[in-house]
Amino acid sequence: MAYAKDLKKGQIVQIENQYYIVRQQEAKSPSARGASTLYKFRFSSVPGGQKLEMTCTGDDPFSDVDLLRRTVSLLYREGDEFTFMDSEDYSQYLVNSSTIEEQLPYMSDGMEGLIALLVDGQLLAIELPSSIALEITETSPAIKGASAAARTKTAQLSTGLEVQVPEYLSTGEIIKVNTETGKFMSRA
Repeated sequence: MAYAKDLKKGQIVQIENQYYIVRQQEAKSPSARGASTLYKFRFSSVPGGQKLEMTCTGDDPFSDVDLLRRTVSLLYREGDEFTFMDSEDYSQYLVNSSTIEEQLPYMSDGMEGLIALLVDGQLLAIELPSSIALEITETSPAIKGASAAARTKTAQLSTGLEVQVPEYLSTGEIIKVNTETGKFMSRA
């Protein structure tokens, strides 16, 4: 049994016989004496992606899900379907793009080191590494003499993701991007 105070972003729980992944979690401590901390959650059903918002106290229980974590790689995309392959037993999992829409801007064909969250042999969600290296495909020319603490410019990456990067970077360079915040970290 999991409690509301213990839930984290990316965790899967069961609510009314449906699986949901925690997309956002926010804790609010009321100022009144004796009042308990409230936890506001934004869930998405998996598979399906339907949104559910819920406010709970810290002791509200959630049904645990027998979750299996497996290392997978993205083989290819065909229309709205993505095929992932297990790195150990080479089994393949097919998933719709709506299930992994938040992770799509960070994924490219052949990407390895992803974690698949499986329930009863069905892929419900993908966990990304904390940072990934992507190539800058389009940005304005680099400015000579620009320092690391200077202004930023928009850069489009190989997956289509747009991030703000320092002015000294140019097209073709590989950079690290934080998958939690979607922001530039450093050169790779």
